[in-house]
Amino acid sequence: MVFFNGSSYRPFLLSGFPGLEDSHPVISILFCVLYLIALMGNVTILVVIKVERPLHTPMYFFLSMLAASDLGICATTLPTLLKLFWFNVREIDFDACLIQMFFIHVFSLMESGILLTMAFDRYVAISNPLRYTTVLTDSTIVKIGVGLLLRAVAAIFPGPFLIKRLRFCKANVLSHSYCLHPDIIKLSCSDHRINSIYGLIIILITFSVDSVLILLSYLKILITVLGIASREEQFKALNTCVSHICAVLLVYVPMLGVSIIHRFGKHVPSMVHIVMGYIYLLIPPVLNPVVYCVKTREIRTRILGNLLKL
Repeated sequence: MVFFNGSSYRPFLLSGFPGLEDSHPVISILFCVLYLIALMGNVTILVVIKVERPLHTPMYFFLSMLAASDLGICATTLPTLLKLFWFNVREIDFDACLIQMFFIHVFSLMESGILLTMAFDRYVAISNPLRYTTVLTDSTIVKIGVGLLLRAVAAIFPGPFLIKRLRFCKANVLSHSYCLHPDIIKLSCSDHRINSIYGLIIILITFSVDSVLILLSYLKILITVLGIASREEQFKALNTCVSHICAVLLVYVPMLGVSIIHRFGKHVPSMVHIVMGYIYLLIPPVLNPVVYCVKTREIRTRILGNLLKL
């Protein structure tokens, strides 16, 4: 068996939908529509929040961070996907694949951390509204954003170097039209237990901790809301959390599905892996702006008002 180290390994081959190569141009129309919705939706949210001064509050600053991370995921995955589906360009250089993998996982980690801060934002707004603006000042929000970025970069930074130490055999076909850490290490012919353990540790200390803290935040919110006498005020308080709860589900449910399938779904049909991979990366950027525009009256009103002026 022929082995290659990271520096001499030939390019990886990206995959679309095996057996449906002739239909890739048609399938690309669906992806183009989804990416267009994601790009337009998230850019609209960023522009509206920047232009409308009444929206310069912690809740909307965190929402703009979420939109920015969604745009980052789109920008990272779109080039290779379009090259594959439009021009049948499957090759991606080894180092380019590692760079793409790095940014995909960094933006995913950022998204998880932002959802946690948004849960904290809702907890402070509901449990202690009088101190809301003093707790979440502009400088505090900037520090939180920088902290989330540094956490994501520090967590993912060792990943490419750990992959570089692996040896690869001739198998070089990835499961998706972009590069993910579990997908790359599966192609290694050497012992990649350290990489698997590393990936599991990252999930446990980031996504798992974030999800537990989000649940605790909502438990505290629920306790606070149940202590409010008026049912109308209870409903009003909980209604401010609906958009965030939807965003959390849109991110964590596909993420959990992908993680389970990659680690325990060895006998699951390859098409399930492929579809789950696209759901994991595309559903949050596409649907998050839709959810916030539909469920958040302030954003919906500002967008409609600006459209009527045109």
